[in-house]
Amino acid sequence: MNNNEDIIRYFYEHIVSDNLLGKLEDFASEDCTVWADGKSEKVGVNGMKEHLEAIRHTYPDYRMKILRQFVSGDYVISEFRMEGTFQNEWLGIKPTGERISITGVDIDKVIDGKIVEHGGAANTFEAFWAMNLIMPDSNHL
Repeated sequence: MNNNEDIIRYFYEHIVSDNLLGKLEDFASEDCTVWADGKSEKVGVNGMKEHLEAIRHTYPDYRMKILRQFVSGDYVISEFRMEGTFQNEWLGIKPTGERISITGVDIDKVIDGKIVEHGGAANTFEAFWAMNLIMPDSNHL
């Protein structure tokens, strides 16, 4: 893998999709930070592993596919599709046992071949709405 774009594609499509969490330290820095709500928090390899294990618990067979990537300096922006079977509760939403497809965007900063910053967003609303897992409150219609 010669460039950051290839590193990130391999990370999501193989390391994450094939649940090779023992190899995370080859792709993520111990000083890795995650951006959420405009703030960064140091999570390191262990924090990334916990996050990926939680996703795997909810969708045990999930896989990621990179659809498009854009590179700007050390940053790689990846549009992805995640597909898996919704087997365990997530944020109070009961599992359906059905396949789900979620799209999203990840933004990763790569220095010396390792992810040092991660952020992004997944469009769970659209997927959950299509599966009737979330609905408008009839009191507010």
